Amino acid sequence: MSNTQITAVTELDRSHYKTKVYSGGHFIYSDEPEAIGGTDEGMPPAALLLASLGSCTAITIRMYADRKQYNLDTIKIDLAICSEDQMDKSTTISRAIEFTGQLSEDEKSRLMQIADKCPIHKILSNPIKIETSAKN
Repeated sequence: MSNTQITAVTELDRSHYKTKVYSGGHFIYSDEPEAIGGTDEGMPPAALLLASLGSCTAITIRMYADRKQYNLDTIKIDLAICSEDQMDKSTTISRAIEFTGQLSEDEKSRLMQIADKCPIHKILSNPIKIETSAKN
């Protein structure tokens, strides 16, 4: 990630929970499952958070492996977040990483260390302050 500010805009109209998300000329939907009144036409917000961490982790690992010329074929990252009723005290995100390719145990160990260098991991590992204001 560069030092430039990262921004996103979300828009929700009367179509219930289906939310349009824009950032840098790109567009996706977020939504909630039908069971709680959504249309299930996009990932729920918590899944978007996990997707951000997972994709950033994979990109960070890939950049390092390419620079070091590791024989890394694929990276698969399974993520889960604790249930909402457990989030009052602390939040736990589990992240399991699987590599395929001809990698030594030392290379795999180093890639696991590099996973924690991902910028989104660093953001989520530090105290986060959210400043909310009304926009006129």
